[in-house]
Amino acid sequence: MARAHRVAIIGAGPAGLFAAQALTARDDTVEVDIYDRLPTPYGLLRYGVAPDHTGIKRVAETLAAVFESRRVRFIGMVELGRDVTREELCAGYDAVVYALGASADAHLDVAGEELVGSLSAREFVAWYDGHPDAAPVELAGVREAVVVGVGNVAVDVARVLLKPVAELADTDMPDPVLGELDADRVTDVWVVGRRGPRQTAFTAVELRELANLAEVEVTVDGATDEELSDDEGLDRRTRTVVTILREAAARTVTAPRARLHFLFWHRVWRIDGDTEVASVRLERTEPGTDHRLRGTEHYRDLPAQLVLRAIGYRGRRLPGLPFDPVRGVIPNVEGRVTDAHGTVQPGEYVAGWIKRGATGVIGTNKSDAVQTVTHLLTDLAATEPRDLTDVPAQLAARGKQVADFAAWLRVDAAERDRGEAQGRIRTKVATWRELTEVVTVADLDWVI
Repeated sequence: MARAHRVAIIGAGPAGLFAAQALTARDDTVEVDIYDRLPTPYGLLRYGVAPDHTGIKRVAETLAAVFESRRVRFIGMVELGRDVTREELCAGYDAVVYALGASADAHLDVAGEELVGSLSAREFVAWYDGHPDAAPVELAGVREAVVVGVGNVAVDVARVLLKPVAELADTDMPDPVLGELDADRVTDVWVVGRRGPRQTAFTAVELRELANLAEVEVTVDGATDEELSDDEGLDRRTRTVVTILREAAARTVTAPRARLHFLFWHRVWRIDGDTEVASVRLERTEPGTDHRLRGTEHYRDLPAQLVLRAIGYRGRRLPGLPFDPVRGVIPNVEGRVTDAHGTVQPGEYVAGWIKRGATGVIGTNKSDAVQTVTHLLTDLAATEPRDLTDVPAQLAARGKQVADFAAWLRVDAAERDRGEAQGRIRTKVATWRELTEVVTVADLDWVI
């Protein structure tokens, strides 16, 4: 009897788990090992979704079902390039799917971007979501904040800055984060876009939630009345977005506790301050030729002690793998990895942001993963079986300890226990030290 095919998935976020789900649904013999450098699965669902958006986080509960299969193993605390190589994975599995997302930041490339208080939105989100790699964010003295970008990430970070801490207290935010948010309240948040309100990437639900925060006054500047009009020629999403902005700006808020400013047709010219952010100089923009922007040399200065750039993510080059530095992805054809010359690399595949770039929502990864898995299974069916090495056994022989799914369940239980003691659903275990203490309560030797 032919052995079952063995597939490794590198990355336990939505893309990787949707790929595992598709594999096990379409092949009832395939064996899947899901690797991640963290001891916790779910990736962006755990560390990228705003804590107060519990509905989206529940997608993790659906994806958790894939681990109920005896043919699926979670192998945490294993990092590609540090603990295992591309060559070892290809020798140990019939196919390898790289689903490592996009963990690098896009930059403004302006003077002052390196000042204390100038951060990427990714860094800020990682902090309030309790990622163990996150550096602490200090908000003492922050009254005005500038958020650069007009997508849902910008909406999330602006909302967290403006929302009363009492309304965040029942989320899974780590206690130090809640304490920092509660110590000093931001009074003004500017959301700055290079183009107009009709060119934003906001979704209506996210924008409406931000624009209707209690006791927050909303202003919309930089856009013309025509841009904010209810134009019948607009698509449904854009019409809804401009309507939300127009109505929010027209609403009167008596004695506001904070102000939210949407500023369109401006870009960051420079960030000023000695060692810390003190202000931001913006340049007015306008449409140029070929749909490109051009500066007008008209400037505006905003006081600010915090600048968060929410202008996109990029994939990182993975050890030993081909990489497209322009797009920030592993080059591929519908999920099949290719080299720099476009030649398909047998047995290697990609899914998620490292495949297509940082676009789409959580659910986009499902159809994306199905496309990749369809090609993977087609290729396996046409490939002669070969002898494979045992990668988990190799890791064990090196003395490498790993976190299996049972270890994650211990983290999950610890977080729920912490939360219950505080009247919350859960409280995140948010540092490597604490995670390691929980994970290593039991023996991490392999059970094959």
